[in-house]
Amino acid sequence: MADRYAISKVAVAEGAKVPELVKLRIARDAALAEEKDKAQVAKEKASAEQRESLKKRTQEYEKEYAAHEQQLVDLRREAKLGGNFFVEPEAKLLFVVRIVGIIKISPKPRKVLQLLRLKQLHNGVFLKVNKPILQMLKLVQPYVTYGYPSLKTVRELIYKRGYAKVNKQRIRITDNDIISSNLGEKTGIHGAEDLIHEIFTVGPNFKQASNFLWPFKLSAPRGGFKCKRHGYCEMKGGDWGNREETINELIARMN
Repeated sequence: MADRYAISKVAVAEGAKVPELVKLRIARDAALAEEKDKAQVAKEKASAEQRESLKKRTQEYEKEYAAHEQQLVDLRREAKLGGNFFVEPEAKLLFVVRIVGIIKISPKPRKVLQLLRLKQLHNGVFLKVNKPILQMLKLVQPYVTYGYPSLKTVRELIYKRGYAKVNKQRIRITDNDIISSNLGEKTGIHGAEDLIHEIFTVGPNFKQASNFLWPFKLSAPRGGFKCKRHGYCEMKGGDWGNREETINELIARMN
């Protein structure tokens, strides 16, 4: 806090008699200025260390993502060579987008949408795949579409449309200090790449990271929806419901 002191300068004419109170004020300001300089140096040093550690963690995350992808490729090849089927790992992360407005919605789905933080048309949120969430999605299926976002999609959403909830206010994520000051002490998330990693891997602090992000306000998709009245998996085709990996194409058109 000392680095943010506003210190006023007292101008004293040369050779003029200085009152005792003004002398005390000058001495106090000098002490504050010295304290501010020390605090600024300490803050710059801590910031440089934080940037360096974040850079190292980012490189580790990239290696982790690449290793995971390579492992899946190896397992698919092994299964094919053995004449077996490879069962893809179950998704852990969902991205849910609201595609219907507020008109003619019964109270129960309205309440579920409110609990999921989908209060407006084209709002989107990240959710963990578990039984309670899937049961809630069943109740609101005709009003939402959802699927499994890729790393590229998660990264683009957070960098392009990422807003934080700070003191109940919607604040644009413009630098890592906003993330670090709100999540750093409790969760160890100090930057955008830490946040992306926590969301994409559904880590132990997923709940805090997801609640820190304000629901994404997406645009209407380029080219429009196909038919909101019908489900994506229906024979004639539609929009609501689970679209699995193809959610990435929809988000790309809405982002």
